[in-house]
Amino acid sequence: MPRTRILISATLLALAVLLGAIATGAAAEQTTANPLLAPRDTPHDLPPFDRLEPAHFEPAFAEGMRRERAEVEAIATDPEAPTFANTIAALDRTGVLLDEVERIFGGLTGANTNPELQAIKKRLSPQLAAHRDEIRLDPRLFARIEAVYEQRDALDLTDEQRFLLQTMYRSRVRNGARLAPAEQARLREINQELSSLRVQFGDNLLAETNAFELVITDPRQLAGLPPAVVDAAADAARAAGHATAEAATGAEIDATAGAAAETAANATAWLFTTHKPSMLPFLTYAEDRELRRELYAAYTARGARGNEHDNTGILADILRLRLERARLLGYDTPAAQVLERRMAGTPERVHELLDRLWEAALPVAARERAQMQAIIDAEGGGFQLASWDWWYYAEKLRKQQYDLDDSELRPYFRLENVRDGVFWVANQLYGLTFAPLTDVPRPHPEAEAWRVREADGSHCAVIYMDYHPRASKRQGAWCGTYRGQHRTDGTEVDPVVNLVCNFTRPSGETPALLSLDEVETLFHEFGHALDAMLSDVTYRTLHRSADFSELPSQIMEHWALEPTVLRHYARHWRTGAVMPDALIEKIGASKHFNQGFATVEYLAASLLDMRFHTLADTDGLDVIALQEEYLAGIGLIPEIEPRYRASYFAHIVGGYAAGYYGYIWCGVLDNDAFEAFRETGLFDQETAQRFRTAVLERNGTADFMEMYRDFRGREPRIEPLLRARGLM
Repeated sequence: MPRTRILISATLLALAVLLGAIATGAAAEQTTANPLLAPRDTPHDLPPFDRLEPAHFEPAFAEGMRRERAEVEAIATDPEAPTFANTIAALDRTGVLLDEVERIFGGLTGANTNPELQAIKKRLSPQLAAHRDEIRLDPRLFARIEAVYEQRDALDLTDEQRFLLQTMYRSRVRNGARLAPAEQARLREINQELSSLRVQFGDNLLAETNAFELVITDPRQLAGLPPAVVDAAADAARAAGHATAEAATGAEIDATAGAAAETAANATAWLFTTHKPSMLPFLTYAEDRELRRELYAAYTARGARGNEHDNTGILADILRLRLERARLLGYDTPAAQVLERRMAGTPERVHELLDRLWEAALPVAARERAQMQAIIDAEGGGFQLASWDWWYYAEKLRKQQYDLDDSELRPYFRLENVRDGVFWVANQLYGLTFAPLTDVPRPHPEAEAWRVREADGSHCAVIYMDYHPRASKRQGAWCGTYRGQHRTDGTEVDPVVNLVCNFTRPSGETPALLSLDEVETLFHEFGHALDAMLSDVTYRTLHRSADFSELPSQIMEHWALEPTVLRHYARHWRTGAVMPDALIEKIGASKHFNQGFATVEYLAASLLDMRFHTLADTDGLDVIALQEEYLAGIGLIPEIEPRYRASYFAHIVGGYAAGYYGYIWCGVLDNDAFEAFRETGLFDQETAQRFRTAVLERNGTADFMEMYRDFRGREPRIEPLLRARGLM
């Protein structure tokens, strides 16, 4: 009998060795075949976008999680006493592969998704949530982190190391490291549920945005629209397969009012959608009020139609789970949990700012409403201004008050010129230069790639720029990284930045001509890019605060419309002529125009976000009913919709939960900070260098108010913001 056991054991051992060899060979073959796992052979170690297929991602995620678990296990079982080096710095170096794969996957699913990638995201999201919780809640790791934290005052740490230690310790406490096992088990369940709900919310919103089409076949309904808008709509209709009718007749063309007449004959159908580059020009210029209503109603109803893409129940579930999680972790509300680690600190401090601005902005918006109603009455309109009328009559009001309209400005804002203007400002401030990279893999054929160098010629970063809307891209504009700057064992790892927008497309022979808002958006997102490119940190896992991270982006907007900067980049796309001084002066004179509306629609969304995340009870929550009751209660005038309604408020489903206020919080910072440049000069090198070293290079490595004081020499003041918005 013993001999039999030995023979069986030997056989099993041989079989195990054979299976192990097969598995190792299969893994090696998979690694070689999968570009996400194979050694990089791309310029600047860029992601191999040209070789990626959806099937590559799940194996890469699985391998990334396996490696991180092994790395973490080595730290948790280290027999040596915990130190900063063998615990905190070691943890910062874990999960590199997983982080790289996740950044690439996130970039593609945001800007170039497809059903296969969406299905993978749904499967992976709860797995990743469980993986993160497994590490965050590991009691062995927390014990080691806590041991280092308790002796922090006796350690010889740099400021950055001290901040990393503090951040790592407090983050684990906030995320449940001290909870009892049963509570931790429930926390894991909540986090996995939330991760799945967030994915579903985003997929629903993309489907809803792509679903609605306003197809016009009667050219008379194009009355008021500029030729470029009509051409773009015709291109969209052809691309969507709607241009099948016969060409418009001469009589129909003659009956078409406005500049659209000369272009209407060249198309048979025109398509407008709820993507903002299509929708906003229509709302601004289309004379057909009923069509304006139809389009805007479709936009504001997204995710709340009661169909298979309805988001209202999903948001209610998200809020219910967030409240349960906050209570588990010892907080009264999700807002209290989130804000503890932000500059604001508490919901009360957020409301101090929002309520003060709300009281200042509402009367300004009401005055704007009265001015537009006066235009309607003077024209014999016979109706009350409505939300879908605001853009149309605001444009008339701007023309009346400042002799300025968007169609007069767009010819000077060719996309390529504006981009070069952004580059020029970065050069004047920080000495950066930009050269196109043509023979490199790109995340989408439309994306540009640029190599960025420092003033001394050394390599700084690579930035991708992807400008135009498409069905595979979510709405909005954002800037992220495919690789963040850090150092590994003393070796510099340079950033790869990804800037994504949804700007007006070229049409026919007309290039992409941007609106004033799109110009400022490009400068804004490039401010985020500068924050990423000029980062000078050692540790990979340090993060920015949501109510500070908008400072680098929003301060860049100030340069966009400065006369000196406009004279450099604002050139007519046909003639190359510099924007006339008279037009530049009109832009300056109109800088407070419509600021009541802009401030109120933003604040309404910010206040709604805070209301949702300070709920003490979510049982039976109807988010739409609560939304309507709350907005009426704070006095939102009915002619203004909040910038985001509950069913398409993607910011608060993502990383801006109880944090959408951060844009206006940073508005205090950026307006006060730009005053420093006004005092010393737009491109004063000493001021620019101080902003670079105090803010851009250190962002995420120190207390945020401390960073601001290091730049400005004092805490920020609110008065520059009030002046900038015409609210004083």
